[in-house]
Amino acid sequence: MKYAIILPDGAADEPLEQLNGQTPLAAARTPNLDWIASHGQIGTVRTVPAGFPPGSDVATLSVIGYSPKDCYTGRAPIEAAARGIALGRRTSSFAATW
Repeated sequence: MKYAIILPDGAADEPLEQLNGQTPLAAARTPNLDWIASHGQIGTVRTVPAGFPPGSDVATLSVIGYSPKDCYTGRAPIEAAARGIALGRRTSSFAATW
């Protein structure tokens, strides 16, 4: 069996007047996402452990199998890695304060 995890990070938005009061996602034509939703399985998971900030950085670590309690050091290292910025060795543990 194959799995696809789709994280529409940032899809939540405010209704816009120019979209007749709809959010951009509600107004978008999404036939592929609609097909996946109608043929897949949907569930609810707690991806942000208690005590952590409810952000996509923490949630994504959980979804891909990392424990934020062990790995989360803040958003900056994730953003740096996404931009190809080399990081030095971790010298302090932000996660230990949670």
